[in-house]
Amino acid sequence: MATQHLSSALSVPAVPAAYPLAKPGYGKRSTPGQQPRTRDDFAALPTRERYVAGFVDHLPDGAAMSIKHLAKQLPLYGQQAISTALKALSVAGHLRRVRCAVGEGDETRWAFRTFWSRTARDNEWWTTYLATENATRTPTPTAAPPAPSAPAQPPTASAPPASPPAAVPQQRTAPDPAPGTAPETAPAAPAPASAPATAPSAAYLALAELGRKDIRLALSADDCAALEALAAEWLDRGVDADYLTAALTAGLPAQVDCPPRFVRRRLTDKIPPRLPTRPTTPNTSPGTSTGTGTPRLLMECTDCGRPGQPEALPDGLCRPCRAAHSEGHEAEAGSPDPTEIAAVKTHMANLRTLLKPV
Repeated sequence: MATQHLSSALSVPAVPAAYPLAKPGYGKRSTPGQQPRTRDDFAALPTRERYVAGFVDHLPDGAAMSIKHLAKQLPLYGQQAISTALKALSVAGHLRRVRCAVGEGDETRWAFRTFWSRTARDNEWWTTYLATENATRTPTPTAAPPAPSAPAQPPTASAPPASPPAAVPQQRTAPDPAPGTAPETAPAAPAPASAPATAPSAAYLALAELGRKDIRLALSADDCAALEALAAEWLDRGVDADYLTAALTAGLPAQVDCPPRFVRRRLTDKIPPRLPTRPTTPNTSPGTSTGTGTPRLLMECTDCGRPGQPEALPDGLCRPCRAAHSEGHEAEAGSPDPTEIAAVKTHMANLRTLLKPV
């Protein structure tokens, strides 16, 4: 339970007209059923969280919600402080980060959204709401087209019948030489053109661009080649290069000692789940399309970005991040009062003065 903070809150900066919007389908999304905005909103939160929450609450739907964008507009706090504040707002019940599947079949990709509620919600409410969102995004079964009432007309001369599927073509053989012509006089086949150089894969290019996005993750050509297979596995699971780059560069430490090893660890630990394009057990009747029951929405840990079902991420945090958050609160609760710290420092200074030689 958050305690009431009686100190005056910082005045929330106005949202600039040029605040960037996210890509279509990404960014902030407001939840329904919120209470009207009042001056006492977020009063139970600490000063920093109240400041960030007030700014986010005034952002329009579709606004960019990355830590970098928010920190650029809130100069009082850096990216690490903004990340900690968003985690606290998730625990307080004001936001959840999710991935939404966009597209169908092989064209499926993930879009990232931040659902926001001015009114604090509990875990049960968020689980129900996100389940409803998932249901609305799941493709509904469509009926098969009705059978034709009349038999199909035989093909006419102007419309030849469709040929059966072509078999794998066999290799060509040289035509039989004409009578009286030696085989040596047959024209030689033209030499095959040299194959063009293989273009780098999308996974390789995404890894090569990491150093331009953030110098702390600069990789060499050999590093990109060694990590290409792991990055390709991400793309095979329906994500795009932008998602891969964002997942690898989010929440970097101040210094990365070994970029290849760091990237390999993230590629292994944060790989997204496969998004099935059809149910594993057929449960459709004749005349309906397969593909119902496909999960279209996954929640993300607000701190580390690990995906999972809403019920597996209470407070919007995975188990390791939730444990770290609890330990941080316990340490903060057990910290000495600032006045006690000042008194101890004064006492130690007096002792040093008394110990000085006369």
